[in-house]
Amino acid sequence: MSYSDTTSEPRWRRRPEERPRQLIEAALEVFGEHGLAGARLEDIAKRAGVSKGTIYLYFPNKEALFREMVRQKVIEEIEAAEQRLATGTPTEQLQRFMHGYWTFLRSPAFGTIYRLVHGELHHFPDLAQFYSREVIQRGIKLVAEIVRRGAATGEFRTVDPTVAARMLGSIMVSHAVWCSRRTFFTHVADETDEQCIDAIIDFYLHALRADPSVFDAGTSRT
Repeated sequence: MSYSDTTSEPRWRRRPEERPRQLIEAALEVFGEHGLAGARLEDIAKRAGVSKGTIYLYFPNKEALFREMVRQKVIEEIEAAEQRLATGTPTEQLQRFMHGYWTFLRSPAFGTIYRLVHGELHHFPDLAQFYSREVIQRGIKLVAEIVRRGAATGEFRTVDPTVAARMLGSIMVSHAVWCSRRTFFTHVADETDEQCIDAIIDFYLHALRADPSVFDAGTSRT
């Protein structure tokens, strides 16, 4: 459910089975405005157009709301990526992953989750462990396996797959944050998202390739 759906449809007309996602969308907005520590369940209920008691039918506290928000907004993306990467060469799989990941990183949901993770999760150890296990480690494992397969087929040079995966995550996240603030950097204000992700893909795959001819033969802009 998009933010436009949230504003265009009266919330009291929604069916009961839609309420968990409705509450997640409201929590995302309130967390983004007030932070995890500052958000109150009554504020989330009001934003969702339901009573505070309705929240307790689905979530016992705001920590549970955060977990489900991460599952719907991030973990589902990882699961979809795992399915998309079932075919193709390692180079093609890595390209598809990077394009899909970039789309998520440039979404409003990522901006909110990024601020919460880096600004507040150190105050919530259980949530920090949950995020590390279900998002960071799972994402690293996914990319590392692609890199490992690429090295085995000769497409990529031999590197530590886990280190390569961590580097990719760092590059992409830092560039996504940088692009979100590009209005402050007038010398790159005209660079489009597509140009940015194309440059990242070009740089990263050139760093991994074992032989230039392998990369040139297998690369396609998808």
